[in-house]
Formats: sequence, C-alpha cells, structure tokens
Amino acid sequence: MFDCALYYGRKAREKSRIIELLNLEEKKYALVTIHRAENTDDMERLDGILSALEEMSEHLPIVLPLHPRTRKIIDSKWPERMNKRVICTEPVSYLDMSRLEQSASIILTDSGGVQKEAYFYHIPCITLRDETEWVETLTGGWNILAGADTINILKRFLAIISSNPFAQQDPPNFYGNGKASNLILDIIVNQ
Repeated sequence: MFDCALYYGRKAREKSRIIELLNLEEKKYALVTIHRAENTDDMERLDGILSALEEMSEHLPIVLPLHPRTRKIIDSKWPERMNKRVICTEPVSYLDMSRLEQSASIILTDSGGVQKEAYFYHIPCITLRDETEWVETLTGGWNILAGADTINILKRFLAIISSNPFAQQDPPNFYGNGKASNLILDIIVNQ
C-alpha cells in the first residue's frame, strides 16, 4: 500500500487538476470523508460529525467528497445543512483523492485506507471512529481518534490547526521504504 501511495502520489501531482477545479490553496483546507455505516446509519453520530464540520468551516474550507449513501442521507434528513464553506463534491477518482490528501492541511475520515494514506503523506489525521485497525498510526499523535462527538472533534481539530505539532517532524516509518514491489519482483524473476 505504501509503494502504491508513493507511485500514484507522484502521478496525482502530475496529472490531477482537482485543486484548481475546486479553487483550493495548498495546505489551506481540510479534507473529510464519511462513509462507514456506523456513522451514516446512526443519525446522532452523523449529526455530531456534520455539526463539527459546520464549526470547522469557520477556520478552514472543508472538502467533502460524498459517498452516494452519505449524500442520500444528508439530502433526505438535512437538505440545507452544509454551508458554502463546506465544498461537497461527487466521489472523486483515485488520483484526485490522492492529490486532495497530499495537499490538505488536515484530514478527517472514517476510512481505514484514507487514515493510512494520510500517514504516508505526513498529513495529520482525525479518525471519526472510536477505534482503528491501524493502531501504529496513532504513534506520536499523527492519527487521533475522535469518534463522532462534535466537541471532541472540534477540540482535536483546533489543536492541530492552531499549532501544527507535526510541521517539523516525520512520523515513524512503519511501512518500509516504498520498494516492496521491487523486492517481490526480484524474488519472482530470480527463482
């Protein structure tokens, strides 16, 4: 996964125009994804997350590529909920998502893959869940569990954007050097 993120991360920087299309500035927006049933099917949890997004948008523009299920629930339950500082988009391609991740100042997500990609790209991440399968990303505070509580999410968000504690450091390298695919290919070819 790290090899893939490095390879396609470079491709995304070359080919994706999503930053320009959405009129964003590098490192001056938050990227948010919400798709897990634990958040989208529980109206109290979803309401907590959306309330946090509304408050967060006072500090940074929010980019929210919406999963079709999430959009359907928001449109049916709270059709006028999102303000103009929350940029709701259709789902984006892998390259566009990679570019959005790399260029964000902070990522908030309930996606396991996005948590890990945030870590690969050295972007602070707030996980909108009560647990994560990627516990190593919690080391040093690079990924922080916030659940779906509005106050909890906001507290963590404001702490990161006010004094980005990670600006001068890289996270520990738990995932190799990005050359696993080359090593695997060498083994296959040389057998």
